[in-house]
Amino acid sequence: MVNIAIAGGNGLIGRTIKEVLQEQDKHKVFTLTRQDPDASDQRTLKVDYQDVEAVKTALEQNDIHTVICAFTMEGDALQTSHLSLIEAASKSSTTKRFVPTSFAIAYPKEAVALLPTLEYYFQALDRLEASELEYTVIVNGMFLDYFGMPHIKTHLTPLVMVLDIENRAAAIPGSGDVPATFTYSYDAARFVAALLDQPRWSKESKIIGDTVTWNEFLRTAEEVTGEKFDVTYDSIEKLKRFKITELPGHGKLYDKYPKKALQWFLAAFELMTTDETSYVSRDGALNGVFPEIQPLTVREMVTKCWGK
Repeated sequence: MVNIAIAGGNGLIGRTIKEVLQEQDKHKVFTLTRQDPDASDQRTLKVDYQDVEAVKTALEQNDIHTVICAFTMEGDALQTSHLSLIEAASKSSTTKRFVPTSFAIAYPKEAVALLPTLEYYFQALDRLEASELEYTVIVNGMFLDYFGMPHIKTHLTPLVMVLDIENRAAAIPGSGDVPATFTYSYDAARFVAALLDQPRWSKESKIIGDTVTWNEFLRTAEEVTGEKFDVTYDSIEKLKRFKITELPGHGKLYDKYPKKALQWFLAAFELMTTDETSYVSRDGALNGVFPEIQPLTVREMVTKCWGK
């Protein structure tokens, strides 16, 4: 048993990982947060990420062995908090391992042109490489949860991308024939939990829920629902202009994401599904190391969430 600290442990994938670790009860789990914890909560540590020495002290005082960082790409977390936490962990005498904010595809460096915030993601990897911390980047493709909402158990926030199953509509990027990998957040969390007990880490840890093309995903959704979808195809040229076909489910997202910003964000991600950037190879994946973990497949998810 070691002490684990999860930065961003109160939301999204961080909350999911915390929940799985607490259920397994193999390790002592702490949450790092900027918010004031309840007075009785001894496992939530309020930190100011800009104060590196204070964060270092918090890690040492609580004997934190492994830090799991689960910040989102929103705001300045990658630019400030993420880099500061790496510095604090590298200075901490008790901290030996670090999982940086990732839980996505294996971003190529040229993706910075599409998503400028990735510049700070790559800076984080450079700093980890220069430190003495053992680290691993979690690569799990896209989260399957988004396509099962609101019928799937998840802590992720709603997002409609490519397949709007609820409204029987789809806007397929490119040809739709390029394989992409999808993983359920709770399966990713279970693999991360298993990884904590491994004596050595690779620089990259691959997790595969299921791999299908968008056209295969669409056919599965149509078969399970028994309905034909209203389908359009967005050309790569259109996506490069940061334009996508608006889906019915996008409207309810505009309160959180303005339409122009949402289209830009989704177009950037959808472009990366047209060239196998979103495909995770099974070679060396954790699925082979932990065969007892059987992840949710696309068909299983669609049947469970959208079947008659």
